[in-house]
Amino acid sequence: MQEKNPLRWWILLTVIIGTFLGRLDQTVVNLALPKIINDFSITVSAAGWIATAYILANAVFVPVWGKLGDTVGRKKIYLLGFGIFIVGSALAGLAWNLPSMIIFRIIQAIAGSADYPTAMAILAVTFAEGKERAQALGIWSSSFAVAAVFGPLIGGPLIDTLGWRSVFLMNIPVGILGLIMAMIFVEESKSDRVPAAFDWWGAIILGGALSSLVLVLDQGSGWGWTSLNSVLCYICVVIFTTIFYYIENGHPEPIVDLKFFRNATFVGTLSNNFVVFMGMMGSVFLVPIFGQTFLGYSATESGYLFIPMAFGLMLAAPLGGALTGRVRTSYVIAASTFTAGVGLFLLSYLDARSTAINIMIPMFVLAFGLGFGMSQRTNAVAAAVPPNEIGVASSVLALARNIAGAFGIALFGTLLTNTTNSNVLTIARNSSVNLHAATAGATQTMQTYIALIELKAQIDAYDTVFLAASSILFLGAIAALWLHVPERKLKAPIIVEG
Repeated sequence: MQEKNPLRWWILLTVIIGTFLGRLDQTVVNLALPKIINDFSITVSAAGWIATAYILANAVFVPVWGKLGDTVGRKKIYLLGFGIFIVGSALAGLAWNLPSMIIFRIIQAIAGSADYPTAMAILAVTFAEGKERAQALGIWSSSFAVAAVFGPLIGGPLIDTLGWRSVFLMNIPVGILGLIMAMIFVEESKSDRVPAAFDWWGAIILGGALSSLVLVLDQGSGWGWTSLNSVLCYICVVIFTTIFYYIENGHPEPIVDLKFFRNATFVGTLSNNFVVFMGMMGSVFLVPIFGQTFLGYSATESGYLFIPMAFGLMLAAPLGGALTGRVRTSYVIAASTFTAGVGLFLLSYLDARSTAINIMIPMFVLAFGLGFGMSQRTNAVAAAVPPNEIGVASSVLALARNIAGAFGIALFGTLLTNTTNSNVLTIARNSSVNLHAATAGATQTMQTYIALIELKAQIDAYDTVFLAASSILFLGAIAALWLHVPERKLKAPIIVEG
């Protein structure tokens, strides 16, 4: 049996810094867009490409880094990605116009996409014992979600105080610290197998499929889901995915081993991850909008709403790891998903009279539910594949979570718009106003009447969206009960290769 690494908890802290920083950067930049728009004198739609370019580049390169980490060496790839990310952050902080910002954000995204697959693989081989591995992976995975929560919390005050460039420049000192820690604490590991040839064609075709998918999810609501641009993206997704399938089936070292998708544990856990991250990212996207639109909160005050969510995630993650070996994994994942669904269901009671507590309590419940199942989900994926392919498997998990977030935002945003429009017509048909007052007052009365209809329609639409989201998670919880996870594999040690 492999000896425990005495520095394993320092390694955990090291990769948490990298993962947290990369995910935080992705969320906090969205808060800076209004000031970037003003400084660069650009339109809102043009500024949207700052975020879209990052999402596209990140999605495309995650599988490439995961495969390279397994073959070239996970520490090498982790250090390379982290170093380039720091340089990209410095350049983005010095950007002078939109094209330069987009280029520097792409550099950041390409580098940042190396973190997730290599970090998960590093932890999986560092923490050999099953229960301890589950706890470590759970704590690390929660940093992904915590960063999404801390984005609004940290970003608002930072941007208001130091300006938008600070959200990029803050990555430099923290990044250098994380880089030095990785050099000192992380040990090299890779697969014993020498690859016949890297699957460059598979990587390129997969990049085309992912680019088309993420692009339509990100821009579809603005284009229109049945517009020419959207339809072209759908066609590209189908064509590229079909080509990718045939390439991977015939390649000796595929960028994504399709046999993963014949593994019931892997597919079931991946599906559950998709559902819960769709719910989390969709709610994180909508809650600040609700707070600022209907409750009169500033961007900074909206960020404070996420404090309980951060505590919920950090509190629940170690608890989930401690349950490994004591409670059946499928039961923990089901209970986790159900609890997160309860949090979303509680958000469906929001209205214009709601207080901060009415938002904070559901967000805490949502985060706690996500948190105590995080280690079980991540550990199940790690245990479902051979040790030499953990990097590739984790890159697929990262992709599923990223796409789930984009899908959740697109789905919830579209549902919100369509439901609002439908509600306006329904409420108007079932409402009336008394205009037997003076002519001067009648106009004001009618304006108030229309405004109240729109307000009611929008608030009811938020309730509908959160009810729909909670229903999806409740169904996911039921499905998780049939998730087959071999418990002995979760507790078995992973042998470091190479």
